[in-house]
Amino acid sequence: MPDPDPTFTAEQAAQANTALRAALDLPPEAFPVAQFVAMISDEIEQLRAAGRDDEAIAQIVRESTGGVLTAEDISEHYAPPEARGWAGQHGG
Repeated sequence: MPDPDPTFTAEQAAQANTALRAALDLPPEAFPVAQFVAMISDEIEQLRAAGRDDEAIAQIVRESTGGVLTAEDISEHYAPPEARGWAGQHGG
């Protein structure tokens, strides 16, 4: 019996986005730093609450993505909860 209310991980959403764009012969979607930091602001907030500073958070992002992100980028572009589209709707 199929799950009546399925859920998807962020990784699955990214994989689907990549596959759908490839089917359209489009390049992978890319985000400017400001938009990227806004997208991960939920996790930034949680890591800050757990005692991590912006440099440690930027290091995690650099190691996991290979992308260039600085503590200053995080500080400048962090989106507070009231500015997030999915504010208060934590996935897990």
